[in-house]
Amino acid sequence: MTSEPPTEHELPPQTRPAKSIVLVHTGDGKGKSTAAFGVMIRSIARGWQVAVVQFLKSGTWRVGEEEIGKRLGVDWWSIGEGFTWDSDDLTRDEAMAREAWKHARSVIEAGTHRLVVLDEITYPMNWGWIDTDEVVSTIRERPESVSIVATGRDAPAALVDVADTVTEMRKVKHAYDVGIVAKKGIDY
Repeated sequence: MTSEPPTEHELPPQTRPAKSIVLVHTGDGKGKSTAAFGVMIRSIARGWQVAVVQFLKSGTWRVGEEEIGKRLGVDWWSIGEGFTWDSDDLTRDEAMAREAWKHARSVIEAGTHRLVVLDEITYPMNWGWIDTDEVVSTIRERPESVSIVATGRDAPAALVDVADTVTEMRKVKHAYDVGIVAKKGIDY
């Protein structure tokens, strides 16, 4: 199959700049957080103040993006307790998720960060640990200069509705399916 390169570009009608946008990266494929951290790097390069709140990965995970983000001045909070299947106390995990949301909400409402990444927020939303309506309301009513990136599988419909751009990562094949564990430098 051959195709021709496009020779014309059509802009949508009534294009306009926006002071901020909301991105949602969802789906069962790899790359949701990775894409969010790409936006983080792009924002830093533009001189933006950036914050990241991780809802599941605990501070013990030490993802590579956290290391470089902190070196570059990102305000980074890994508040979650880690993967739920490793948990000894889901009640504590739920309390930590609520604490993470309380912190994220205050960061958003303060308006001092031009980008706030809410990494893996869809999970506590879907489990009823944090109120989806409150999250969506906070995002909708955020200061006009604050952009948001939210990640995680199964993004709730209300989160999709408030977003300007939603990307679904679809798994075609994953190394884990054949027993290959997460690799430092690639997966975290």
